[in-house]
Amino acid sequence: MEILPEKPVIIKDEVSTRFEAARILREHPRDLVILENIKESDIPVISGLCNTREKIALSLNCRVNEITGRIVDAMENPTPLGRARSLKGYSSGEADLSRLPVLTHYRKDGGPYITAGVIFARDPETGTRNASIHRMMVMGKDRMAVRIVPRHLYTYHQRAEAMGRDLEIAVAIGLDPATLLATTTSIPIDADEMEVANTFHDGGLQLVKCEGVELEVPPAEIILEGRILNGVREREGPFVDLTDTYDVVRKEPVIRVERMHIREDAMYHAILPAGFEHRLLQGLPQEPRIYRAVQNTVPTVKDVVLTEGGCCWLHAAVSIRKQTQGDGKNVIMAALAAHPSLKHVVVVDDDINVFDPEEIEYAIATRVKGDDDIVVVPGARGSSLDPAALPDGTTTKVGVDATIPLDRSKKFQRVSRSE
Repeated sequence: MEILPEKPVIIKDEVSTRFEAARILREHPRDLVILENIKESDIPVISGLCNTREKIALSLNCRVNEITGRIVDAMENPTPLGRARSLKGYSSGEADLSRLPVLTHYRKDGGPYITAGVIFARDPETGTRNASIHRMMVMGKDRMAVRIVPRHLYTYHQRAEAMGRDLEIAVAIGLDPATLLATTTSIPIDADEMEVANTFHDGGLQLVKCEGVELEVPPAEIILEGRILNGVREREGPFVDLTDTYDVVRKEPVIRVERMHIREDAMYHAILPAGFEHRLLQGLPQEPRIYRAVQNTVPTVKDVVLTEGGCCWLHAAVSIRKQTQGDGKNVIMAALAAHPSLKHVVVVDDDINVFDPEEIEYAIATRVKGDDDIVVVPGARGSSLDPAALPDGTTTKVGVDATIPLDRSKKFQRVSRSE
């Protein structure tokens, strides 16, 4: 990696990709970790590039409470890219995934998983490029089963299959944090995540041309070229997902890898399943969606956070400057609608720091009267990742209005903050 966000924890002892590496990463949940001596590979493993909001803010050149605004700005003002350069500085050859230190994380896993791989593809109908991060289960030296949810890549693959074609792809492993974050943003299907990334880089991002497929990707530690096969499905999973529980096993599309390019002195980026890096990269880009929906309802919204304790997916906290008594409940309804996987949301006043769990708990403890301030929505569609949901995904959603009643505000004044 060209830029490291902090001094890493370096492990020099020999470590196996089977269970041992993942165990060490779990022991350092907020650290940047480099495993220098991998038993099964000559390539070191790095993890923890994006496992705190502070590291992500550093990559975006902003403060933690400015991340949402930075993402919104990049999504609304994408920067076109210049001409891609040729692929140089890599050792290239036929695919052999056994050369990579792909981790097996837990004993019931379906196999070793690439967890920080970004798939690049083009819409076979329009040519629009998409970049999105997906888990990929290695099944041999040149085959992987890939989990694809019904979004942009899924649509591209469906269109290619309707034409009777494979879908050309490239997989980039080891991207800089800002570019990696851009690949997780929710933008329209006719938009390009790399133009969002280019805004993060203030227009300085340059892509490189692949050799065997008609795609351009950002400079990465490792680049794989291949295709998602037409009409082929294989069993994928089990895999530990965001909630630290196993996701269900499914039949998923299969990638055939044809070529691979490894940068000199490359490091393999591994994201620990259900770790903070996994949670933040998947959940944090959803915060702008909630923010904008809430802003349309209550323009005085201050901050939105999908909390790490809620897996950055199931729990949100929203701070507002309350203007009318019903603002809190309106925000609850807007937030739940904006992020359908959201299960519980707490709305607080703008004197509460939503990035501090103790502050949120304080607001609930001192400003909530259960019969007036708790909204319960039974029978709602929730997240497939929620182990408490019914098999069809139905759950009960709860909103907590932890804002101060406007007609009794003096009673709730925090003395330590006013003297």
